[in-house]
Amino acid sequence: MVRLDEDVYERIKSKKREDETFSDAISRLTSGYTLLDFAADEPVVDPERHREVLAERDERSRQETRDRLERMGLDVEE
Repeated sequence: MVRLDEDVYERIKSKKREDETFSDAISRLTSGYTLLDFAADEPVVDPERHREVLAERDERSRQETRDRLERMGLDVEE
């Protein structure tokens, strides 16, 4: 026998399909990849390179915004 808190029971019940038992529903809802499984498959990211890429992307985005505003005839403050 497994005991569930009422709120957990209600969440499972709301996701349970008509043709499923609670065991079937729990199995379906807990199988497959989780975010942790997905992260485990990813290569390790170099934090410094990640910061560089984000900074480059942010600068490109700022420049594109300045260019758009200038094409619209608006003054652009740096």
